[in-house]
Amino acid sequence: MPKKISFFKKVIWSTIVVSILSGLITASVFYEKIYRPNVAMEYLEEAYIYIPTGATFDDVLQLLSDKRMLDNISSFSWVAKQKKYTRSIKPGRYLIKNSMSNNELVSLLRSGRQTPVNVVFNNLRTKEEFAARIAQQIELDSLEILEAMLKPAFLSSVGLNTDNITSLFIPNTYEFYWDTSVDDFLARMSSEHHHFWNEQRKTKAQKIRLKPEEVSSLASIVEKETIKRDEQATVAGLYLNRLKKGMKLQSDPTVIYALGDFNIKRVLRKDLKVDSPYNTYRNKGLPPGPICIPSIRAIDAVLNYEIHDYIFMCAKDDFSGYHNFAKTGVEHTLNARKYRAALNKRGIKR
Repeated sequence: MPKKISFFKKVIWSTIVVSILSGLITASVFYEKIYRPNVAMEYLEEAYIYIPTGATFDDVLQLLSDKRMLDNISSFSWVAKQKKYTRSIKPGRYLIKNSMSNNELVSLLRSGRQTPVNVVFNNLRTKEEFAARIAQQIELDSLEILEAMLKPAFLSSVGLNTDNITSLFIPNTYEFYWDTSVDDFLARMSSEHHHFWNEQRKTKAQKIRLKPEEVSSLASIVEKETIKRDEQATVAGLYLNRLKKGMKLQSDPTVIYALGDFNIKRVLRKDLKVDSPYNTYRNKGLPPGPICIPSIRAIDAVLNYEIHDYIFMCAKDDFSGYHNFAKTGVEHTLNARKYRAALNKRGIKR
């Protein structure tokens, strides 16, 4: 009898040991799948993936596979299914760090905790260039941006038109989520414009009898007339003098804008005849809208313009980027002759 009991005990203990070992092995396998580092990017400590709106789980797997981020794609799929990530794909820009486990990666993607994008734009001439630059940085399509900003309802809401809509956009660095909608993007731009045009700036604009959008138009001319920041207030003062006297602005950059050829280095007499509302040699006053999206510095140069009596300017013949300013036509003619001679000497005909 005692021998039988001893035999049964051995069987029971053996079963228990086998079960424990089996359980440990199973637990170890699950632990490996869930918690072992599975993100293994060669030569990189971190990288971004961009999950587009409407993406499926298969699309996410393809993205991770294309970027060769994972050691084991099947273990990631298993964890994703267990955590129900496969049913709820959130678009966005996600920062993936080397040595992340499947659990960490799935938790990040499932949470929607994406990393914002720093959207930057400056030195842009047209609405189309602006839309294209934004589309390069967030998920939106350039045509979608352009169409949205030119919708009558939106233009009416911001008090602008198709010619001066670019005055809404203040060049700076802005944080956006990569999957920001076009409506949210434009709403943010409108808000930033409102904050930029504070009471102090609006008061200064009123003193020179210009609306904010007109200040932007003049600032765009200043921006394109000089590359020298320390000259901008002087140039702004010159054009304000012309406006006060009822003179045509006669700005070469407006002619270039009217022609649509931004590679022109020398404006010719025939160019001055181009039939366009942007040609300030033919039309008095400011053009219908900005000829570029002016920088904050150029806008503030107009609002804080230099007081002087200059009404003419011409690039210096040393090609330093600076200008000779003149109060009379005689002075200006001499300056212009020197500059034309310098252009001819360098063979710059267009």
